[in-house]
Amino acid sequence: MFQKKVTNLFFILTITALLSTSLFATDGYFRHGYGIKYSALAGAGVAVPLSSLGAITNPAVIAFVPTQYNVNLAYFSPMRQYTVEGNPSGMQGTFGLMPGTIESDSKSFVFPTLGASWKINPTMAVGVTVYGNGGMNTNYPTQTFYDPNSPNTGVNLEQLFVSATYAIEFAKNQSLGASIMFAHQKFAAQGLASFSPFSSDPAALTGNANSISTGFGGKIGYQGQFGKMFRIGASYQLQMVMSEFDRYAGLFAEQGGFDIPASWQAGVAVMPNEELTIMLDVQQILYSQVVSINNPFLPNLQTSMLGNNDGAGFGWEDMTIFKFGIMYKLPEMWTLYGGYSYGQQPIPESEVLFNIIAPAVVESHITLGCSKSINKSNEIMLGFMYAPANNVTGANPLDPPSQQTIDLQMSQFQIELGYTFSIVQ
Repeated sequence: MFQKKVTNLFFILTITALLSTSLFATDGYFRHGYGIKYSALAGAGVAVPLSSLGAITNPAVIAFVPTQYNVNLAYFSPMRQYTVEGNPSGMQGTFGLMPGTIESDSKSFVFPTLGASWKINPTMAVGVTVYGNGGMNTNYPTQTFYDPNSPNTGVNLEQLFVSATYAIEFAKNQSLGASIMFAHQKFAAQGLASFSPFSSDPAALTGNANSISTGFGGKIGYQGQFGKMFRIGASYQLQMVMSEFDRYAGLFAEQGGFDIPASWQAGVAVMPNEELTIMLDVQQILYSQVVSINNPFLPNLQTSMLGNNDGAGFGWEDMTIFKFGIMYKLPEMWTLYGGYSYGQQPIPESEVLFNIIAPAVVESHITLGCSKSINKSNEIMLGFMYAPANNVTGANPLDPPSQQTIDLQMSQFQIELGYTFSIVQ
């Protein structure tokens, strides 16, 4: 009866998550880690089974996890700003910006991450996870680009994923897993009317209501232990082909196309004793696969209209992120977590103008966390992340006579609380 009540509560929370808004991320617009334990390890841990939420990164995890329910709630605060130095030239045909520093008003967000796994038998398990991405959210309280219809400038991108997972321990301490993923995207833009002469569909460029995009994808993973000291893990997520943002077909390339890029992660874990686990992972996010993200701003803005297949984009490059995590078990069922990750941000200096609305320039994450097992079935967790300020500076490419420079800056912090209920046989 108690298990049934927990299951019902989990699905109620899942529906709540599906209806929630503003889900955010830090490696471009991917999160630095999914699930509070993995987040507290700076996203490392593809090789270790810590909770059912590990299936978000590696579907093979749940073969080694008991029947379990996880609820995480995070408070996320990104600080975004841009600085323009130098007066506009005022010459005809140029696109100068007003000098000064402008901060985004949107700074506080709360979002859940949910996961559950159920053992079918000692070697097989199924699971479900609900989580989100985001990060291209800005709300500048000025007309960064002149727009008579909007006093503000910015965009909002939200991505929600529901993933169903199956995993099997096919040999002793060796597992394979696969997930079917459904994605729901929501996007809106404001304050971009100055780009109307460059758009293939000015009515579908800016100032419209939220546009919805959906699609399916998949992820596969492996995890295994060798002896008492070593574990390895790896996973690969396929590119998710999404429906178009119809209301913004005049902004994004491919008539509103905004697919979700492929990514992979691989790592090792070393356990020199029963208390200590040291993890090192490498992750790559293939932003270059998505033309609306990867297309450069120039010369594309001059050679093709916004919304066309080779229309101007954000110029993002692939990200390769190195993640280091350490976990230490203390007496009385306490566990400490810490981590550090680094990945060169995806925005080249030449792409700063368009990325004012998406300044995803964070590179480092410092994380800490702890968990306390109340008994064999119940566990509470706390995690913290800080991303130090990073900036990218480049010239305004549309007003070269002025020699204006644009500096993009972002920093972040996050606090997470979590609860786990496990059914241990």
